[in-house]
Amino acid sequence: MDKLIRCEANYTPLSPIVFLERAAKVYRDCTSVVYGSIRFTWEETLDRCVRLASALSSLNISTGDVVAVVAPNIPAMYELQFGVPMAGAVLCCFNIRHDAHTMSVLLRHSEAKTVFVDYQFLQVVHEALNELSQQKNAKMPILVLIPELNSKQTPQKIDSADLTYESLLSNADKNFKTRWPEDEWDTIALNYTSGTTSSPKGVLYSHRGAYLNALASVLMCEMMSMPVYLWTVPMFHCNGWSFSWAIAAQGGTNVCLRNVTAKGIFDAIVLHKVTHLSGAPTVLNIIANAQSHERKTVPHIVQVVTGGAPPPPTILSAMAKLGFHLVHSYGLTETYGPSTVCAWKPEWNSLPEEQQAKLKARQGVPHLGLWGVDVKDAKTMESIQPDGKTIGEVMMKGNTVMKGYLNDMASTEAAFDGGWFRTGDLAVMHPDGYIEIKDRSKDIIISGGENVSTIEVESVLYSHPEILEAAVVGRPDEYWGETSCAFVKLKGPNQVTSESIISFCRARLPHFMAPKAVIFQDLPKTSTGKVQKAVLKQKAKALGSITKHQSKL
Repeated sequence: MDKLIRCEANYTPLSPIVFLERAAKVYRDCTSVVYGSIRFTWEETLDRCVRLASALSSLNISTGDVVAVVAPNIPAMYELQFGVPMAGAVLCCFNIRHDAHTMSVLLRHSEAKTVFVDYQFLQVVHEALNELSQQKNAKMPILVLIPELNSKQTPQKIDSADLTYESLLSNADKNFKTRWPEDEWDTIALNYTSGTTSSPKGVLYSHRGAYLNALASVLMCEMMSMPVYLWTVPMFHCNGWSFSWAIAAQGGTNVCLRNVTAKGIFDAIVLHKVTHLSGAPTVLNIIANAQSHERKTVPHIVQVVTGGAPPPPTILSAMAKLGFHLVHSYGLTETYGPSTVCAWKPEWNSLPEEQQAKLKARQGVPHLGLWGVDVKDAKTMESIQPDGKTIGEVMMKGNTVMKGYLNDMASTEAAFDGGWFRTGDLAVMHPDGYIEIKDRSKDIIISGGENVSTIEVESVLYSHPEILEAAVVGRPDEYWGETSCAFVKLKGPNQVTSESIISFCRARLPHFMAPKAVIFQDLPKTSTGKVQKAVLKQKAKALGSITKHQSKL
């Protein structure tokens, strides 16, 4: 074969920055961002991102430096997704629900040189910086306040921050030259998992992975050009599940919501003709259980990408009746968010509604950005039998898997042991090649030697007409080892008893899987809508054993 030339003409590093530059040319005067009465075009968004990159450069932010941000889904948060990498820096979005101590730990671990803070979270960040300043050899970041765009005055005093966001942009160079990555393996973002703050895991994303996952997300939900995307998934979570970059790729409109409420969602859908949104099952629950005065008739089909936990079939059915078409995806922080999709088959349309919902609750097959997904024996690394029954660990391989964990080679090597990324999720593989998550390896309940999938038990609980939310964890038991303990939030005041719920489950599940106890309470959640099962496990542990030495039921 003739020798070929690899040069700038036929090879440039992949980066989602190109999506923004293209959108500003192709969709120049089209609306890019909507936030209350504020509107920007794609030309204006590019200008603001260029100025942001210039401002960061003037603050001596250079290639590889970390820029942190604490903000909800507002225009500045969206601009930071592009402006920071355009300066050659690494974007690190913090969970807005973190307390001051956690933020202090993450600021130190990330070595962020600048932190952008929405006015609503200024106080907690000040507390975090105060704690950080008391640590030996701590490097203090520059604080930049993000004021409320819809208000003429910022609630906090300007002198409580080093700089303000809008002043930075107004004084920046509009002709700043973007710092493109020299290598597409360069880091674009740093995202922390929701693990313990004593040893935080900072997940590193590459420009290449971000580019590919964004395009895969577009294809996964069959997103045409100029979609209208409602921001109900936090942009701080996996950079908005990669949709922050994906919407730019398609020249869409980003409808920003500071707070996610049922009324806000329905109002935005009708007012802005929203075509797409994303969210964990908690968001679906908000929509499906909206009060009559909060709802509005959805005038067209809205595509919803959900993930984070398998949505109960009852919620899937309720969403469909309201006019929402659900695409079930699955992924982790380590996979840039969505990595698999339950690709729908036409022959399933003729199946009963209940069976369709169960099929849609599967995690499915790899999206087009991932090389492969398999379910393997964690010890032998052999693929398990695709019989829909044998349980193994979900493992992934491809360009949309993280680079590794920041300053944690031991955890990185453990995660990639065997040549695949080990998710820690337990699943079965069906004969058609679709995977179905059964549990996290740390959440599976072993009762009397039998494996109990908390997901299966929760699915039955959600089918109860009076249950709004449910979570199941293992409760230590002297005889069984563990038993299922259900934490339940009801839809309203009624006379439902724990005994009636247990009977309801026993009629639909093998008796060893049914809960032995039901606790009524609100469920603790992370800001991305995941139930904090670690909190519930501690509570279940404190309850002690139900049985002593009884015979098996």
